Amino acid sequence: MSTTIPADNIRLKRAYEKPADTDGVRILVDRLWPRGVSKEAAALDQWMKDIAPSSALRKWFGHDPARWPEFQQRYEVELRDHSEQLAELRAAARKGPITLVYSAHDEQHNDAVVLRRLLLGRKPAA
Repeated sequence: MSTTIPADNIRLKRAYEKPADTDGVRILVDRLWPRGVSKEAAALDQWMKDIAPSSALRKWFGHDPARWPEFQQRYEVELRDHSEQLAELRAAARKGPITLVYSAHDEQHNDAVVLRRLLLGRKPAA
């Protein structure tokens, strides 16, 4: 069995976007439920709140792009304590598409971006 995950198998989508049949397994990766989104509208298969950044890290980051490089480093350190959940996500992504669902407005600076990159074994962007 190949250990490589095709990049197309790990997708990112805001919780406020309409689910699609092509999303595959939809997994919310935020610690907090997205404001104003019903369970039905979210159409989630799983909620992995423990894999999300800690409340302290989330508050420190505050979605400030200037803190992005350090946020990535700190979040990766936190993720070391979640090897079982990371393995579960990798296994799911090897079987087919998964969509990491998040609620942040910034589509390029959020925890799902870091998580996807880590799952694919890629280095942080400069």
